Amino acid sequence: DKGRVKKVYMQGDAPFRMSPEDLSKWYLRNSKGEMVPFAGIINSRWVVGAPKLSRFNGAPSLAIAGEAAPGHSSGEAMQAMEDLVKQLPAGIGFQWAAISYEERLSGSSSLMLYGLALLMVFLCLAALYESWAIPVAVFMDMPLGALGVLAACALRGLPNDTYFQIGLITIIGLSAKNAILVVEFAKERYDHGEKLHAATLESVKQRLRPIMMTSIAFGLGVLPLALSTGPGAGSQNAIGTGIVGGALTTTILGLFFVPFYFVTVLELFGVKPKKTPGEGYAAPPEPGKQAEQNHRRDNKDGKDDDADQDSAPIAASVSSTPKTEAKEKEPANA
Repeated sequence: DKGRVKKVYMQGDAPFRMSPEDLSKWYLRNSKGEMVPFAGIINSRWVVGAPKLSRFNGAPSLAIAGEAAPGHSSGEAMQAMEDLVKQLPAGIGFQWAAISYEERLSGSSSLMLYGLALLMVFLCLAALYESWAIPVAVFMDMPLGALGVLAACALRGLPNDTYFQIGLITIIGLSAKNAILVVEFAKERYDHGEKLHAATLESVKQRLRPIMMTSIAFGLGVLPLALSTGPGAGSQNAIGTGIVGGALTTTILGLFFVPFYFVTVLELFGVKPKKTPGEGYAAPPEPGKQAEQNHRRDNKDGKDDDADQDSAPIAASVSSTPKTEAKEKEPANA
């Protein structure tokens, strides 16, 4: 049929298909419409064959199952299998099945999902700061956390698997949080008229303690995962090791690089403050000074109230004096 190969299923009654010799009783119609005996185009003989025939998508196949060696991921094992199949003679191919097939499908779409997630974060930051330049400074801190994840997993010989990707995404969020803490306050001081470099340095000093506290608490929280043993320790070590390494690098290096990124991006894109530089920034007083000012204000208010109470009788007596004199003079006038 136009060069196409089609499957043909033949059926026959039980007495006519009991032995190989019964095939000589079968006839087929050729292209001229004539009946041709089936034995004229085939021959039969007894041979020893496999007790089970394995097929995949209608083609003879052989199923191979295995697992990756210690220290290697399933993706690396699958790539090694593909390289070996390419060395086989022509006409032999391969296809993945079951979990390996699902892994290949998910792996091809992971880059697109990462890109979409980063795009959404960038748009949210752009809407938050009403600027296209400031989110760039936040994004430039994320490679510092990724560097720590890669270094920690490489030192312990952990593979690049799903758990590694989970830790990487977690550290990207932590890096963005640390960068936002510095950028937010630096942008606020810069918009209130403070010099760019001075606003950035003061913001780093002001947000140093929150950054250190949150990062250390986060790292210590996942440290038991990196040191765990026993059943299921492989996945826990993979996640914990990456997160601890990324938390160290994004905290230590971020304190030095995030201010540099912020100043560089604002100068490169020419971002202007909302006020003229040099007008000064009305920074809130420190907690101790604020309490002292409140105490002084309360004392001053109390003194003013006492002064008002003391002056009230005096005003009354002065104002009552003319009335008394008027009453005394009334009989005289009468």
